[in-house]
Amino acid sequence: MAEIADTSVVRRASQDAGRTRAPTKQVRALTPLTDVSATKWRVLSERAAEPNGYYLPEWELAVQASARGRTGVSALSAWSDTGNLTGLMPVISMWRAYKTPLPVLVSADPYGTLSTPLLDRDRAEDAAADLLDGARQAGAHALILRDMSLDGAALTALSGVLRRDGITPRVLQSHVRAALDATLDAEQLLREGLGSKKLKELRRQRNRLAESGEVRFEVARRPAEVKTAIEIFLNLEASGWKGKRGTALVQHPGDATFIRRATPDLAATGQCEIVTLRAGETPVASAIVLRHLDRAFYFKLGVDERFSKFSPGVQLTLDLTRHLCADPAITLVDSTANADHPMINPIWRERLAIGDVLIPLRRHDVVATLAQSALALRKLAREPARRAIHLIRKRQEKSS
Repeated sequence: MAEIADTSVVRRASQDAGRTRAPTKQVRALTPLTDVSATKWRVLSERAAEPNGYYLPEWELAVQASARGRTGVSALSAWSDTGNLTGLMPVISMWRAYKTPLPVLVSADPYGTLSTPLLDRDRAEDAAADLLDGARQAGAHALILRDMSLDGAALTALSGVLRRDGITPRVLQSHVRAALDATLDAEQLLREGLGSKKLKELRRQRNRLAESGEVRFEVARRPAEVKTAIEIFLNLEASGWKGKRGTALVQHPGDATFIRRATPDLAATGQCEIVTLRAGETPVASAIVLRHLDRAFYFKLGVDERFSKFSPGVQLTLDLTRHLCADPAITLVDSTANADHPMINPIWRERLAIGDVLIPLRRHDVVATLAQSALALRKLAREPARRAIHLIRKRQEKSS
């Protein structure tokens, strides 16, 4: 709550501002995320109109507890008259997100590239309306939803509510990223995506990898298995270019604590798997996969770069593709990767539209326009450095 409370500027700026939708019941404004009932949050996640593995309570509360730079988050919440949680949106101030002192709330970073809020599928528009009213009551003039699904049920519900008030959401930036249609045949998908020549080369590399020991694909599902597998993942991630760059999870105590808590907690509800590729007894690649409703989320990949000439990350992804396509509970897998990721894009050929969305909370409000202009100037100033970093990361990812 303290982080949003630092937006006293938010509250002062809106003391005389009217609401654009008369409330039909008591609307809750901002509360600390940790004050939201985990039990009711869990029920909401099971009824969500649109999946988001990064807003599951076991994941987000672990992030909130210790992840570097991601603690102290508040929540906009929507509740039914019977006390059920019907909507949830973790948020921070625009000052914290962008160092911009405007009365705007921004979706909190869930340590994953998806911030689509949870809305009850049977009352999505009512829940969306209450979230927007809660933001207004907190003094916000706009919301910025970062890494939002642009074609999903959540934005549809929010847009429907705004339309009644004569307001249109503004997409600040958008891109598409790779996804897997898990309802299709895996072998056919791989042939169409990679082609016979590339698959032949990958089989040759796998045979070479087998010279170090039998190549096995393992799936850790139970909490005890996941606790063991997460240590393998952390060691692999830190051994590669992420470790050299200082961004591996285990290199930061708060991040390591978060992932060691979140993965077995989610495994206990059947919503996390850690997959590992071994050559004999040596793990050569490992990845964390979250599951929510009928969707899976490919969170992070770690590889042993001593085996880089055998493409261990690609080999693991091929096995993961077969694994998820064989699972009738999963229909779509979100890569949660960069827009032009050189490894995953040729393998998974479906695309998801993701973007940052600015939602004005009042018609013709200059604050929303100021926020949009401030972000445009910030992007312009940071673009040269971003391009250089992106080029370096692309080369590093391609080598995995």
